[in-house]
Amino acid sequence: MSRHKVDIVGVNTSNIKVLTSEEMMSLFERLRNNDLKARDELVNGNLKLVLSILKSFSQVNENKDDLFQIGCVGLLKAIDNFDPNYGVKFSTYCVPMILGEIRRYVRDNSSLRVSRSLKDLAYRTNKAKEELSITLGRMPTNEELAKALGVSEFEIVEAMEAKKEPISIFEPIYNDGGDTIYLCDQIEDKKQKVDIETKLSLEDAIKDLDERERYILDQRFIIGKTQVELSEELGISQAQISRIEKKSINSLKKKIG
Repeated sequence: MSRHKVDIVGVNTSNIKVLTSEEMMSLFERLRNNDLKARDELVNGNLKLVLSILKSFSQVNENKDDLFQIGCVGLLKAIDNFDPNYGVKFSTYCVPMILGEIRRYVRDNSSLRVSRSLKDLAYRTNKAKEELSITLGRMPTNEELAKALGVSEFEIVEAMEAKKEPISIFEPIYNDGGDTIYLCDQIEDKKQKVDIETKLSLEDAIKDLDERERYILDQRFIIGKTQVELSEELGISQAQISRIEKKSINSLKKKIG
């Protein structure tokens, strides 16, 4: 494989164009006027977003071509349902839908034994999450999902945790140009076990962050982008990204005690 070229399902990813915000808005305007060519351009201009999300599944034992195609299904759904009047960036709206498609595919092909009831609730939760994100113009909270499905927040969290793919303790979870930190370095002390209440408290604390802070944390620690990549994407310096990241993390720490 060439150092600067990655082939996935016949696509030369080194030549993929990345759309500017102005180009995106222009294409969505054309799409609203039933210009199907604009839809194709939106797909091609966001393929790198799908590729960046696939980095989160590097340890999943699935064919990467298949995962890429599944991610593109999520991208198409996001394009068809996105409304610029929501007031959010397309990438912010699109990422959860792409992740949802890939996670469902991985879950349905997993060899782990998960109870049918948990699988069913996880499926209904993902479906409700997609529907509510369109209605609300943002990702719904666990409380809103629980109310929509008539279950408790604990059951929502339990179902979503149960469908997660296991990873190796030697999975690299952080590398920003320095020493790599592996999952085994971060395994919790049993004396300081984090419970569901702490997780819910963290979710409430995250809701208090502004949209840019949430986006940066999501892209850094879920998608796996570097500070350099984010600074180029958002048009601000790496130092600013670092300050926002540290400020947001400190804010979360204070609120969850």
